[in-house]
Amino acid sequence: MKHKFFGIPLLFPYLKKYRATIAFMVSLAVLCSMIDAIYPLFTRYALDHFVAEGTLEGLPVFIFLYLAVLAFQCVINYRSMLDSGKVEMSVDRDLRSAAFDHLQTLSFSYFNQNSVGYIHARVMSDTGKIGEAVSWRMMDCVWNGAYILFALIVMLVTDLRLALAIIALMAAAGLLISFFQKRLVTLNRKIREINSTITGDFNEGITGARAIRLLVVEDRMQRDFERDTEHMRSTSVHAVHYSAMFTATVTLLSSFALAVVLWQGGQLSREGILQIGTLSVFVNYAVNMIEPLQMIIQNFASFVQIQVNIERLTNLLAEQSDVADTPAVIEKYGDTFSPKRENWEPLHGDIEFRDVTFRYPDGEENVLEHFNLKVPHGTNIAIVGETGAGKSTLVNLVCRFYEPTEGQLLIDGRDARERSQLWLHENLGYVLQSPHLFSGSVRENLRYGRPDATDEQIMEALRLVSADGIVARMEHGLDSEVGEGGSLLSTGEKQLLSFARALLADPKLLILDEATSSIDTITEKAIQNAISVVTRGRTCFVVAHRLSTIVSSDLILVVRDGRIVEQGTHAELLAKRGYYHRLYTQQVTA
Repeated sequence: MKHKFFGIPLLFPYLKKYRATIAFMVSLAVLCSMIDAIYPLFTRYALDHFVAEGTLEGLPVFIFLYLAVLAFQCVINYRSMLDSGKVEMSVDRDLRSAAFDHLQTLSFSYFNQNSVGYIHARVMSDTGKIGEAVSWRMMDCVWNGAYILFALIVMLVTDLRLALAIIALMAAAGLLISFFQKRLVTLNRKIREINSTITGDFNEGITGARAIRLLVVEDRMQRDFERDTEHMRSTSVHAVHYSAMFTATVTLLSSFALAVVLWQGGQLSREGILQIGTLSVFVNYAVNMIEPLQMIIQNFASFVQIQVNIERLTNLLAEQSDVADTPAVIEKYGDTFSPKRENWEPLHGDIEFRDVTFRYPDGEENVLEHFNLKVPHGTNIAIVGETGAGKSTLVNLVCRFYEPTEGQLLIDGRDARERSQLWLHENLGYVLQSPHLFSGSVRENLRYGRPDATDEQIMEALRLVSADGIVARMEHGLDSEVGEGGSLLSTGEKQLLSFARALLADPKLLILDEATSSIDTITEKAIQNAISVVTRGRTCFVVAHRLSTIVSSDLILVVRDGRIVEQGTHAELLAKRGYYHRLYTQQVTA
């Protein structure tokens, strides 16, 4: 039990600013439950005074007090619900912001090791459940617990024998409710797991529709889907069975408690020991105390489940990046969210690998070993090799997406770790093999690289990469929407626009990662002419699959099985008649 709520203390910094509001909410919940607990006393007074004695004396005062208490409780309920909603939304917002901001600081290895769905669930689903728990569920527990406590106090003070009888019934009810609740929680968890499987099957059936048709596996996909849905149906029916039994049992317990009170209370009332008004108090409590007990047990079970959400979120927030600026660097240059640009030195573009050994954080073998390379400012470096050979490793190190396991990466003669990551990335232009555009217009997407760019500068960047024709064909020109992830454009068009975005930023370092892989040969020739212009005066790394695009590079690095096996100019490598010669010959004659 001591580990049951492990992780909750890590939430305290996010709850601290709302501690006054939460304390006020708890006070209101206790006050509201106390009012609910004393309502039966109004009924007792009315029965014993007005009905039994047959008088209306004091009725106006009674009505006024009753309505005043009712109005006061309405105000309390309003304020309690308002504060609960504010705390839920505020905690939810703070946790999501903290998680999102923290994700911006993590290295690429974290995203390689964790799926998008997993991360999305931490930021959206887990934070939502935690926000609900610290507001509504906590308030439910406080109200129901306080109501039971006040009701028990009133009953014990009023009549000990009837109070003990109801307490015994409450204990039995608690055991039965716990029995059913445990099984319902288990079954509902199983239903969620099956539902996740069905969702995955459904998604695969839609996204893989073409492959399914071509492989003629529709019948197998249908069988798998029907098997999972039938499993979902049978498990859900089982859960409904327990739920129905649970509801019937709670109703039976309430009725049994009422019967006990009426039987024993009736005996006492007939003997003149118990007044009819007092009997009504116990009848009211007997009927109304089962549900609060049920809610407490249900909320406790929910808190146990929510502990998993808390642990997963706090684990995310405690995750450390493999690539992080030192405190000294942050002090001088600032961090991602508070940069000190006034201290940033200009980037010239000299890159040096000095005795670099590198192994991916989740890998077991070195990808580079004691690698040395000097890249002067303005040099065009091409990196070639077969698919999966490890071509992107060098540019990942240049961009500080990963740190060398051993050795140093020098930028302008200084260890890259002595400068801010943001300083480097703001001087970096990167065109990905799989281009990504943000939802919005063409203009908005291109200005991600340079927010103050004019339309003339945007059109010039588009012209340099032969993308001006794409915009000209679009109905609204630069104001045309590109869709989510650029879904309204072809892959080649997206790649051209992402190329223009990188050029618009006027980077000192330019990385082209298979940047022409989705472009037709005519457009590729135009881009090659543009590259010769825009790379002038910049240090450029080109990861290429098409060897025809890099024949004019200053230096070509040939990668094989994660190792650089050859390096030189195009002519020098062809003269060696080695691995590069074979790759080039295969492409030319293909």
